[in-house]
Amino acid sequence: MARNPKRLTKPQKSSFLYGSEPTLKPSKGGKTLKYVKHQKIFLKTHPKFTEKWVQEHIAEDPSLLGLGELILKDQERNQPGAGRLDLLFQDPDSNLRYEVEIQLGKTDESHIIRTIEYWDLERKRYPQYDHVAVLIAEDITSRFLNIISLFNGILPLVAIQLNAILVGEQVTLIFTRVLDQRLGFAVEEEQEVTDRSYWEKRGSRISVCMVDETLRLLIALDHELELKYNKFYIGVSKADKPLNFVISRPKKTSLRVEPKLQKADEIEAMLESAGLDVLEYDSRNQRYRFRLSKDEIRKHKDILKKILERAYKEFNGYAR
Repeated sequence: MARNPKRLTKPQKSSFLYGSEPTLKPSKGGKTLKYVKHQKIFLKTHPKFTEKWVQEHIAEDPSLLGLGELILKDQERNQPGAGRLDLLFQDPDSNLRYEVEIQLGKTDESHIIRTIEYWDLERKRYPQYDHVAVLIAEDITSRFLNIISLFNGILPLVAIQLNAILVGEQVTLIFTRVLDQRLGFAVEEEQEVTDRSYWEKRGSRISVCMVDETLRLLIALDHELELKYNKFYIGVSKADKPLNFVISRPKKTSLRVEPKLQKADEIEAMLESAGLDVLEYDSRNQRYRFRLSKDEIRKHKDILKKILERAYKEFNGYAR
């Protein structure tokens, strides 16, 4: 029997404010913020704000949805015999795509069916990717949640509630994930194999050489460890078997390192004390993520060795 879909006890919110920046009145010893009462507006019946308007702003800034650093692949994407998909996004660091449908007002049967249909068409056309259906609506009803629960374990779907708030003469859009039943795709172990030159073009020679520096730290843990060049990351292997307790993603001017570790205050304090450029923790894959510039591997060698050693031991089931 399929488990109940994941309903977030602490909804993940993201917002965007349209209009000028608020004026801060200076006062002695600091700044004073003025309280302004807000008003919720219903876009479905509003004469100015349309679904297309919402779509354009999401396309311009996908981070509003709170689904990570996504890139826009297509907008109003034609679906043969089935209309047009509002937005198609892709995670640049994996083979995950999001089929997004926007609905002003309440969720209804036609939009639920359309969202599922577009997701199904895209996954059949592009089976090399993993696909997640995303439905955005102003009012996500309990009936919708009950219907979607029937597909739990079959249909990876994210439901996001949209709230439009009027503050003075400005409008802000707040996006709150109320349901997230992504299927935890196992994308890290089964990826298309590439080579070093692929990553030197996608990132740079400098950032790939930085991966070599991290490998020297890894070999101190296990001399049999090797780099494995995959399409979306550079992993680690031992005796030709994946051992991805840490993965790397070379960029043009930096290297992103992602050790697989359970979230812990001790690790966060360690990263913070080193002054590293720490990104949001990847809860789904249980990975810390941070960026390193050219000279930071040598500068933070001792901290990196501790973090990588801990990831290695956790991954292999060693007691701390």
